[in-house]
Amino acid sequence: MFSLRSFNTVALRSTTTAKRGLAVANPLGTSVSPQLAPATRTLLGPGPQNAHPRVHSIMSLPQVGHMDPDFLKTMEDVKALLRYVWQTENSFTVPVSGTGSAAWEAAVANLTEPGDKHLICNNGYFGERALDLHGRYTDNICEVTKPYGEVFTKEDIEQALQQHKPQVMWLCHAETSTGTLQPMNGIGELCHKHDCLLLLDTVTSICGLPVHLEAWGVDAAYAGTQKCMGCPPGVAPLSLGPRALAKLDARKSKVKNWYLDMSMIRKYLESSDGAPRVYHHTAPISMVYAMREALTLVAEEGLENCQARHRSNAEYFWSELERIGLKPYVDVSVRAPSLTTVCIPEGVDGMKVIQIMRERFQIEIGGALGSLKGKCWRIGLMGYNNRPEIVKMCISALEEAIELSKK
Repeated sequence: MFSLRSFNTVALRSTTTAKRGLAVANPLGTSVSPQLAPATRTLLGPGPQNAHPRVHSIMSLPQVGHMDPDFLKTMEDVKALLRYVWQTENSFTVPVSGTGSAAWEAAVANLTEPGDKHLICNNGYFGERALDLHGRYTDNICEVTKPYGEVFTKEDIEQALQQHKPQVMWLCHAETSTGTLQPMNGIGELCHKHDCLLLLDTVTSICGLPVHLEAWGVDAAYAGTQKCMGCPPGVAPLSLGPRALAKLDARKSKVKNWYLDMSMIRKYLESSDGAPRVYHHTAPISMVYAMREALTLVAEEGLENCQARHRSNAEYFWSELERIGLKPYVDVSVRAPSLTTVCIPEGVDGMKVIQIMRERFQIEIGGALGSLKGKCWRIGLMGYNNRPEIVKMCISALEEAIELSKK
């Protein structure tokens, strides 16, 4: 019998023999190991987090074509589940091929015409990143700022809207660099009053924290999958409401990003009056399967139950931090349950603690970004990793790692 193993051995030998004349040698068996064996770690940084075993299992299912009616039905399932976790009836609520940054750029590219002014609400590293990303689609960028760890009031935002009169305002719901949670009441109304589209980042809040796109008056939103949703990165949610779609439909110029042009992709993702779907690019089949399974797990638990679990285990984590003498950076009144910035104690080497956590305990935590770099750790409890036993394991390892770092 000719086994797969013997086939691989013969294939490797024949490839090596046949291609001796190539300028670049076959790296397999020398610099590249034949069998991938990645480390197994508990991921408690800002993301990605570990996915549920069911999500990993579903990714091993056989693929079908991206135009196959069975796959298109799966896409419709994903769209319905995304509407549920985002609490919106937006018809154009879809998975984007790429990570959360791709969905973010898709929103910006499709909602920006030459000369449009964008207002960036900047209170963290991702606000700073927004200045760069949005600035690649328009030269007309303005900002309203708050220090890291603080949030915006309605008065802050209304004053900025009155002063700058933007077409689009970007706001982060849960800032991944600080762990702040932005209150949303009344902000959508202010944007509508000033004829401005509200674009909301929900990367670190979708599924784990209450998000109500419809009730909040959000015109466009995007998210990632690798945090509270519990899906590996590689596909990302995007939702465009009626005002955003009207702007897209009224464009006078082409979208400046071909790959993320939703006016083209809509013809694939939506079927109007029985018209056939139109190919744009090959969808990431296995990643869409994974997103569907992750969202199904949230729906089986119940969205409100999932959010309550994230809140309960976060509060347990905060109380345990206090017990071992550690302090969160963000005030509890505006602290996101999904991610906590923990102040590094005086005299402790923060990077050494991260290294000990990774190498001794196989736990990943993150360092802080921007102005908090070197001052805080970022610890996430999201999705499948949001469990009391994970809290206890993290606290125990962190306490020991801090002591070891002093030696």
